[in-house]
Amino acid sequence: MVTADELAARRSDIAGSGDLSGLLAGLVARAGPVLERLPHIPEEKALLSKDGGVCPADGGALVFDPWSPRAHRCLRCGTSHTGARHDGHWARFQHLWLAERAAHLATLAALSDAPAAAARAAEILAAYGERYLRYPNRDNVLGPGRLFFSTYLESIWLCNYLAAAVLLREAGCLAESVARGVTQVADEAANLLGEFDEWFSNRQIWNNAALTAIAVWFEDDELAQRALVGHTGLVPQLARGFGEDGMWHEGENYHLFALRGWLTGAGWARHIAGDLLAEPKVAARLAVALRAPAGSALPDFTYPARKDSRFGVSLAQPAYLELWEVGIARLGTGDGGRGTGEVVSWLQALYRSKGAPAELMESYLHDAPIDYLPRPPSRVTLSWWSLLEMLPELPAAPEWSPRSELFASQGLAVLRSRDRYASLECGPAGGGHGHADRLHLTFYADGVPWLCDFGTVSYVARELFWYRSTLAHNAPRIDGRSQPGEAATYDAFDARDDWAWARGRFGDVTRTVVAGPAYLVDLVEFAAREDHLIELPWHFTGEASVESPGTWVSDDLPDEFVTAVERFEPTAPGPIVLVLQADGRRLRAHLVGGGALLRAEGPGRPGAGREKFFLRRARGRSVRMLTVLESVADETPVRAVRAQGDLIEVETARGVDRHAPQPGGWNVERPGGPVRLGGRRKPPAPFEPLLETDRPTRASGSALRVDVPPALDGTQAGFDCSEPLTLDIEDQYRRSEEPYPGPDECSAVACVNWTDDALYLAVDVTKPDVVFRAPDAPPLLLDNEPDDIHSDGLQVYLQEHEAGTPFAFLIVPVGADRGSLRVRAVEGSAGRPEMVRGAWQRTPAGYRVTLAIAFSDEARAHPGGTLGFDLIVNEMLPGRVRRAGQLVWSGGNSWVWLRGDRQPPARFGVLDLIG
Repeated sequence: MVTADELAARRSDIAGSGDLSGLLAGLVARAGPVLERLPHIPEEKALLSKDGGVCPADGGALVFDPWSPRAHRCLRCGTSHTGARHDGHWARFQHLWLAERAAHLATLAALSDAPAAAARAAEILAAYGERYLRYPNRDNVLGPGRLFFSTYLESIWLCNYLAAAVLLREAGCLAESVARGVTQVADEAANLLGEFDEWFSNRQIWNNAALTAIAVWFEDDELAQRALVGHTGLVPQLARGFGEDGMWHEGENYHLFALRGWLTGAGWARHIAGDLLAEPKVAARLAVALRAPAGSALPDFTYPARKDSRFGVSLAQPAYLELWEVGIARLGTGDGGRGTGEVVSWLQALYRSKGAPAELMESYLHDAPIDYLPRPPSRVTLSWWSLLEMLPELPAAPEWSPRSELFASQGLAVLRSRDRYASLECGPAGGGHGHADRLHLTFYADGVPWLCDFGTVSYVARELFWYRSTLAHNAPRIDGRSQPGEAATYDAFDARDDWAWARGRFGDVTRTVVAGPAYLVDLVEFAAREDHLIELPWHFTGEASVESPGTWVSDDLPDEFVTAVERFEPTAPGPIVLVLQADGRRLRAHLVGGGALLRAEGPGRPGAGREKFFLRRARGRSVRMLTVLESVADETPVRAVRAQGDLIEVETARGVDRHAPQPGGWNVERPGGPVRLGGRRKPPAPFEPLLETDRPTRASGSALRVDVPPALDGTQAGFDCSEPLTLDIEDQYRRSEEPYPGPDECSAVACVNWTDDALYLAVDVTKPDVVFRAPDAPPLLLDNEPDDIHSDGLQVYLQEHEAGTPFAFLIVPVGADRGSLRVRAVEGSAGRPEMVRGAWQRTPAGYRVTLAIAFSDEARAHPGGTLGFDLIVNEMLPGRVRRAGQLVWSGGNSWVWLRGDRQPPARFGVLDLIG
């Protein structure tokens, strides 16, 4: 990613810098094993599965060891396991690691006298150049790819692969034969990446970075312009995806991942389009993006596990440290540093922090095999990228001093008071990586994360649904259901001295958080025209006990992940006081107001097993739940909490603090003097990552009334097929790797009839090779989606009135030539398998399904009425593991990946009931 002249200048920098010389020496030492022997290059494509990389004995993760391609050791129990599924999981990281090693070795060749490193790097490049086209572009999970199941992984790999090639070329160490192989890889990769656009996604940033690298290799200005300034190019991604507050819209974990991709892409851009940071607005946005994780970081230098972030990950990881190193070097320091002063202070604070366990990351495998013991952060243990780009020395900077702040576009209010930290989650839900966690509260005090966001676990684990639910957060839910995927807004935010406050609003619920030097006030209020059930979970850290007198009795909290539910019955009036103990510290929670207190068990912090949590529950049109939290050592600051109307009194050893809302603010009358908090705010328009400028016209069709129900025997007997629905054009097709094969290979015609009791469908599918999943087929163990989506068959959706919960079904024929139907209700819908009955049979062109869906008791069909409706025909091909595509009556014209068996009701068409 540098020219020959730049390499010569960098050699001079290294010679004069203790940090750079130390880093170079470390890189030379770490290259030793790869120079001794060529690592194993996997013949297999990477595989995503539930069981690959997981110990079958205890569920622990299998260690990634690049020198052990067939035996994979469990990190927890030490047992080694073998098998194709583990090999496929290992291949994912091995391919990435090998591309990194090629770039690592090429850097040594370019910056020092290292002919052996140049030869080994070229050997890795040539090996992939020779075999790249042999890896199948098939059975992908998210986008086309040959080495990987998702396009973004191919992009990460390609950025390192081409970096190695360019470094060798600029150093005069790239043979023509090796260059031809690199060209073949780059050409094929351009075809794969170029047709798959993921809009405003962290993954698309990496796709753009790889396309820019390809453009540099081919000197293709047109491709570079598309990847950099196209509708979803790198510059628009920085301007829109990161927001004015600098935070990436999908949360901290993906912020860091997207930031690495952006810096990588911008580095490539310098060699074909010039320095993107020469534009002041671009430089300013990058500066706030570099600072944003520091502003939201917890006091222990971990990032909050918001949205799909991982839990408890230190920001002192080498992969993160070099983001700030490279960013500071790109933007500069001092008066000309374009906003990097605070970032330098933050980075120096990280270097002074205690050691952090290493993490296995797709975008950084520099230290594999990974030592999971804590190690101190250091500039001399970073990667080849830092050797090429970081400053020879970090300049002096003031001590890092975090503050309370509002991330406006993200909707995150961070309240800091000395060593205490609280945050209130508002803003948009976060797209596909978002959680149902609006108005979630995080609280950290005296070195203990008392109230956490658990983030998420593996995307293929069933518990993923728990960690994304409202019940897994410290956030309110209504009527026992997780929150809808809508945005919460903030009404106010202010910080003065040791006090700060924020108020957020989500539908009919508001949450006010007031943080002071000794305690935190949390007030959840609900107001509506009708009675509703309001629940507020509390996931505390530590061993819990109830200080107030009372007993626990059995109760119920319906949820597949929840057990051991009990309700507390107090024997005396007044607030209930919970006491938590962890790491020699105590937290007291004063619960004031009506309703019940429950405790239960559910999945806890990832990796910790099941843990107890609490939940407050009340029903009504107007509900108030007041909680005062105090982290204490030897003494108890809060002696009593009282509430009457809007007045909240907190009695402490220094007297009584009286809290009350005021127009546009919050007042605290206290013995040491009043505190006036204002900051009423108007929230910005929420970020919309998938803006549709041309929403398709809603599909429409007719359902004809029949007097006698059809036979439902796999024939059209009894059906009126005079108004068929057709699925036979490219715009109705959702593809995977291959485009629509045409109506002779995949199409369908459906007849829809109705009576007072049911809707009837006869679906004729044209498909020469029919592949039905057998009832006794072993589980695929691929992910959380039902296995039956990877089969020829149908998905049917019915909505009886516009705001109603849809009835949705996944249907697969059973038998060789004719027979019954296997029906599965789509999770989250109102469907039940017993609502569907029917049969199927083979036809000369494919197969026909005839079925009836019973109407619910709450709604009946009538002439002139309408139904929301959709029909999807899944396409499976011989030899595949995952389905090849779908025909969608309401309109497809997109990609099949990550669709599962779901279809948003907003996409449904409309059936007119003719009778």
